[in-house]
Amino acid sequence: MKAGFLATFSTLLITPLAASEPVMFCERPLTAQPIAENTWMVEGVKEELSTSNCGHIGNQAFIATPSGVILIDSGSSPHFGEALKTLIAQHTAQPVRWVLNTHHHPDHFFGNAAFDEAQHLTLASTRALMARDRDALIDNVARLTGHSLEHSSIALPKVIEAGEITLGNYPLTLFAMSGHSGGDLVIMDHATDVLFLGDIGFYQRAAATAHSPSLQQWLEELNDLRALNASIAVPGHGPSAPPETIIGQTTHYLEWLDQRLSDVASEGLGANHALAVEIPSMFSTMALSEYEFTRSVMQLYPHYEARLLWGAPH
Repeated sequence: MKAGFLATFSTLLITPLAASEPVMFCERPLTAQPIAENTWMVEGVKEELSTSNCGHIGNQAFIATPSGVILIDSGSSPHFGEALKTLIAQHTAQPVRWVLNTHHHPDHFFGNAAFDEAQHLTLASTRALMARDRDALIDNVARLTGHSLEHSSIALPKVIEAGEITLGNYPLTLFAMSGHSGGDLVIMDHATDVLFLGDIGFYQRAAATAHSPSLQQWLEELNDLRALNASIAVPGHGPSAPPETIIGQTTHYLEWLDQRLSDVASEGLGANHALAVEIPSMFSTMALSEYEFTRSVMQLYPHYEARLLWGAPH
């Protein structure tokens, strides 16, 4: 069934435009890496938002179907979205008809404005977070990248429910999670066995935890995803890899972080004591390990103190 479906829709795809020259963004060429039939990934740099990367730090992926392209995340600005649109056109002449946003962080949905003819979709929980934080996120991106954004250009997507969906004639399975940001969309494409993790998965880059409602919740969700029969996974940051490779690395890091914060808080010590540790070698080689560990301690440690010292709810 799967092979027949892929063969059928592959023959219907229109020949892409000729790639006459590289697509550039922020003085870097953008590349789309094939990860499955009619499926590509665009990898962001493993850095934080800055003027040197113009905000392209998160990953995007796209699927070419007979009814149009399904884009998963759109980048950190309308300007990046325009470059992404040009790159997509080098691989398929099908227009982008749907944009699925995995969560509300700006490097994953601020490029939506470049795809104004597409339908923008996300979970209700994600849309609520976008509405709450959009203006502050726009101002922060402008500060960090040096590129201002029109507030009116960053529209909110429509709501889509988790479960089995069909976009055009292309089936996907959507999972509603919350461990990373409070509203996280994970997408499974059973036709190609590709799992699109969004920021539920980080690979070769330390996980960002600023908006995590609970590391324990995040770990439970990662464990649930192990049951899916996927062959390749696309993380929100870092290269694609087998699902267990990405899920395993993210899980090990979050388990260590959770244990470190729990141990220090249980002893009644302050955040400086939590910071006073050598990051294990298995994590120290990941991009931004020191940076993200410091941020995690400063942002999450008060919650560990409240729960483990003063009995606040989990």
